[in-house]
This record gives sequence, C-alpha cells and structure tokens, in this order.
Amino acid sequence: MTLLAVRHGQASFGSADYDQLSGNGHAQAQRLGAWLARHDMRFVTVVCGGMRRHRETCDGLAEAFALGGSRLPTARIDPDLNEFDHRAIITAFIDQQPDHPSIHATAGGNSGTPREVFALLQAALRAWVAGTLDAHTETWAAFRQRTQRAFATLSEQAAFQEVLVISSGGVISQLAQQALGAADERAIELNLSLRNSALCEFHALPDGLRMGSWNALPHLADARELWTYF
Repeated sequence: MTLLAVRHGQASFGSADYDQLSGNGHAQAQRLGAWLARHDMRFVTVVCGGMRRHRETCDGLAEAFALGGSRLPTARIDPDLNEFDHRAIITAFIDQQPDHPSIHATAGGNSGTPREVFALLQAALRAWVAGTLDAHTETWAAFRQRTQRAFATLSEQAAFQEVLVISSGGVISQLAQQALGAADERAIELNLSLRNSALCEFHALPDGLRMGSWNALPHLADARELWTYF
C-alpha cells in the first residue's frame, strides 16, 4: 500500500469555531486538489477523519479534481482519524501549571504571537504525552491505540492500493513515528512541524512502514503566503 497523508487546510484559529477552514484553508485545499489532478494522481481509496476541517478539505480536493475533468473516489469517514482535543489539553495544562512562562506570554492562552502560542502548545503536549497532565480527555496511550487501529484497518482493507488519507497533524505524526521508530517526544515535534495541506508519503512494506516524504507543499511553491501551521 502507498499512502498519501494530507493534513487539513488552515482551520479558523482564534475564532469561536476552530473546526472549520479559513479562507486560506479553502485555497490550500483547492490548490492541492488541482495539483494532484494535474499530476494524474489516481487513488483507489480515500479515507477522511470525521472533523469538519477534514471533510471541508476533502470536499475542496474533490471539487478541484472535478474541475480538472477527473474524479476523486467518494471518501469513507473514519472517526478514528480524528485529532486529539487540543483545547482540553491546553486548558488542563493552564489549570495545573498557572505560573508557566508560556501561559503568561499568551494571557492564559487567549492571545500572543504564533511563536508564543506554539510554545504553550508544545509545553502542554509534552505534559500530556508524559502522563503528568490531569486532563479530562483522551490519554496519549488511548490516542495512539485509536490511530493505530485506524491504520491497521486501512492496511487490511486497502492492501496493494493507492490510498489518500485526510486528517490532522497529530494523527499523521503517528504514522511518521511508526515509520521512523521515533520516541514520543519526537512525535510531538513532528506534529508541530506539519504545515496545513502538506503531503506526507508512506509505503507499507512486508517488514513495516516506510516514510517516502514529509511536509511537502508542491502545490504552494508559488504561494509562500499560504504556508501556515495553525
């Protein structure tokens, strides 16, 4: 199986409803779909997480394929490909470590520069992965088990196929962690490095998963203003 994993387009960071694409996010999805169609990328199976930002990204890809005169297979929705709850993790971190510098820099997570927000998210995720965060949400272990279940199901159902997966950074970084044999701490860094609408290629071989590419933006080579992380 060759698996092309796509992180969703830019969501609506800072708005009341994060789980929807921004104007940039829709543009990213459309440009990616046009690039894939133009390069004659043919997928037998398409699987999409169940979050709104996943589905809107998938819709944008499908629309661009149609405009190019081709067709993207109808996506199967798999909730196991949903992202973990960032907000619950950050809220728990703020409650548990109110004096952390990143919390002060972002006024409790309500403002700050992208770099300051990144530092807060990084600190919160490290605590979550280490198991020191008393968050009323999915544990790191449960998240890993869920995503591994999704990938195992996909491997069984789509063996020897070209597969397109649309999901989130945390989920896709689980594939990278598996392919690289990386530690949990490295999985956080991989997650936070992934740009919106980026392409990551993986190959399922008899002796395990291999990573072919990571964080590629060929569809945005001439649109640097659309390179986003949040």
